[in-house]
Amino acid sequence: MNSLILACLAFPLLGMLSILLFGSSEQRISTISLWSSRAKGASVLGLLAVWAVAGFPAHEFAWFDLYTQGEYRFPILFYLDRISAVYLFCAWVIFSIIVRYCRVYLHRETGYQRFFLTIFGFAFGLNLVILSGSIDMLFAGWEIVGVSSFLLIAFYRHRPQPIRNALRAYSIYRFCDVGLLLGAWMSHLLFHDSQHFSQLANLFQHTAMPPAGYASLLILSWLIVIAASGKSAQFPFCFWLPRAMEGPTPSSAIFYGALSIHLGVFLLLRTMPIWTYHYLPRTMVLVIGLLTVVIANLSEKTQSNIKGQIAYASITQVGFMFMELSLGLETLVLLHFLGNAFLRCYQLLVSPSIVAHLLRVEGSVDTDFVIKPSAMREFLPNSIRDTLPAVLQNTLYVFALQEGNLERLVRSTLWDPLKQIGARMNRVRPAIRYFSSFGLIGLIILGKNETLFDRGYLSIPISVAMVVASLSAFSQKHSPFKVWNAIATSCGLAGIAVWMMEPAVYADVLLFLSGVLPSWLLGIGVLRRMLAQENFAEEPFRYRAMAETRPKASLLLFLSFLGLVGFPITPAFLGEDLLLADATRLHPWFALPITLAFVVNGIAAARVFVRLCMGRPSEVCSQAHESA
Repeated sequence: MNSLILACLAFPLLGMLSILLFGSSEQRISTISLWSSRAKGASVLGLLAVWAVAGFPAHEFAWFDLYTQGEYRFPILFYLDRISAVYLFCAWVIFSIIVRYCRVYLHRETGYQRFFLTIFGFAFGLNLVILSGSIDMLFAGWEIVGVSSFLLIAFYRHRPQPIRNALRAYSIYRFCDVGLLLGAWMSHLLFHDSQHFSQLANLFQHTAMPPAGYASLLILSWLIVIAASGKSAQFPFCFWLPRAMEGPTPSSAIFYGALSIHLGVFLLLRTMPIWTYHYLPRTMVLVIGLLTVVIANLSEKTQSNIKGQIAYASITQVGFMFMELSLGLETLVLLHFLGNAFLRCYQLLVSPSIVAHLLRVEGSVDTDFVIKPSAMREFLPNSIRDTLPAVLQNTLYVFALQEGNLERLVRSTLWDPLKQIGARMNRVRPAIRYFSSFGLIGLIILGKNETLFDRGYLSIPISVAMVVASLSAFSQKHSPFKVWNAIATSCGLAGIAVWMMEPAVYADVLLFLSGVLPSWLLGIGVLRRMLAQENFAEEPFRYRAMAETRPKASLLLFLSFLGLVGFPITPAFLGEDLLLADATRLHPWFALPITLAFVVNGIAAARVFVRLCMGRPSEVCSQAHESA
């Protein structure tokens, strides 16, 4: 069973690497993807068969410890129970359908190889989430799924709207990652070595003796619900999912119709012992689901495209799942998930055929073409909306057209305040910046002498400077260099602040910086090459389509971006968890600023990447490329 678990993760990863290395032609990519999906299917079916023969046990598999330092351990841990079995089976069926469908659907598409690389990376990240045995492992797969979503929404990178929507969706992902990052930190803090999913139910067996205080469990529950709401496009984050339909139809089917949209439900299922322990989180989940059902159902009526209607229908059903989870109906949620996933996948895959058929019918008739003739209204039952006064009907219609103004609410609450603070910091005079930098360096030097200052207190201004550097990168519009340098400065200050709090953990700080510094240097080198060969003097953040004019440089910049944001391909991913665990043992307040800095850094780096590497190539870029 352990070997089959590893095979379920290995075959999507091997398929992605094979397409990258040997996918020189469309036929070869098609063959590799088909056989890789078949091998993945065989491993999934074999695993489920062995699990069924064994009597459906809850099976935990600890492969090895990725890192061990004192009391800290990061085990590569997998867990199989009925929740992961249902999700794994559904993911295999839908992924196999999408692979077979895309081999023909994307024929002669320019980004054929890019698409299959991304969906195989998504399959690997999704299986990692499903089979994860701890919240740390789940977060690693969570990040892979998020980046895959970002790339597939922006698949048609010549058009500005898909690029903007990809950045919008990724920004929501990153903001909601605050909940998951802080949740992982709090699980370490509260449960120590017992935060494995297989151990959570045992921790809450005795209702009279909870493993932590009610306030701590309530905060942890709220963090989990925030992360789940953002990933599943629940209130107040409903607005991003219809805009994510800018990608190819198959990616919309596998991501936002079937699998990715239900990951928030999966997170709530995995952590049910935590957030169901108290009635307040249960009530919050119920209210979120109810508000989502009302708003998404109204917004669906005013959508002008079929994919937007399906998106809101899927959001509505996930809202019902939230409500079912709040009532403890776990089995019903699993059945609901299977039905909704297969239905939305089918609806999205046939939507192009339906639109094409209606266009053919419309072109073949000489009179006005109406899908639902007004003459049929008398035979149709009246809806609740038809029974309302005309003024209230119009109000609801405007409310639905504006999608509840949720995007404006989230932007004014999360995005704009941070952006305004960063813009003010960028307008500070250079002399004041230099003076502040020298003062900060002086504090660091004085901090070496423990008899003069308490290092813990000196970490406070350093952490403030860390957040300021991140916000400066977030609001920077004119210089990619300043963004990359500000992100690196923020990461460096995070390491220094932790070292000030606890000097004995310098090895952990070095491990974190060993992933950040090479990524920063790589990005600076790539940006210098791009800026030297292109005219960026006037509009450096205009869409420049470097992915086509400079594909190798764009790939290196993408790798630098992944390293800076702590993607699980460099030691920076493990280092982020280490910094949180080390610093917050003595100073729990540090968890919030360092998490905020990491999240904002990811959005700022993504913004630079999409601006420089995506868009339609201009004649100036083409001429510069030919002369170079």
